[in-house]
Amino acid sequence: MVDPIRWFIADIADAISDGLRAHAAAQDAEQTVHGFDLDDEVDLHPLLADAIAQAGFGVEREQRYPSDRGKRKRSEGKRCDLVLTPEGRSLAEPDRDDTLFAPTDAVPLEEAFWLEVKTVSQFRETGANSTYASQLLSTVKQDITKLSRDDDVRHGGLLLLLFVADADIAHHDLRVWQDRCIERGLPIGAPSERHIQLTNRHGHGTCFLALYPVHKL
Repeated sequence: MVDPIRWFIADIADAISDGLRAHAAAQDAEQTVHGFDLDDEVDLHPLLADAIAQAGFGVEREQRYPSDRGKRKRSEGKRCDLVLTPEGRSLAEPDRDDTLFAPTDAVPLEEAFWLEVKTVSQFRETGANSTYASQLLSTVKQDITKLSRDDDVRHGGLLLLLFVADADIAHHDLRVWQDRCIERGLPIGAPSERHIQLTNRHGHGTCFLALYPVHKL
């Protein structure tokens, strides 16, 4: 019997934080007017995927959840932002694996790591973000629910990227967010946290990364 894949969220957090630090340093060297802290969430996905791949993981973007793979149209169904595999291996595609060219070492969907991403920024280009608190407290329940209720997602996590003035604000706001999740009965575990210092262009001196494992309901 093949041993199941073991995932360590600290390794994933290290990969992402290393990539973001390198990107921040490159933007400083280029003296860019806008840092990646002002990018839209979806625009950050390629940067995150590249950071994960540079650390040796396989990574696929916008993959349908296993429970929705039975839908006839590939455009239908809930999708996960990033799906990770170990050692750069391919992700199995059950609806295509009967072809001659299917990789023999593809990782089954239930052994991959399913990662949802949420970014929340304290400031915008025009000033303070008036919806910062409401975005942080109200926009992640759906992602946690998707991960925890899919029977074939055994390994999942929520990546929160907070762009804030300093780390103290991030620590405080994440504690409030965690308490709210616990009150709602959302199945998150202890996070792996990293702090990336940013050149303050528009109010953000910190990118605070928190990767929460999501357990089964």
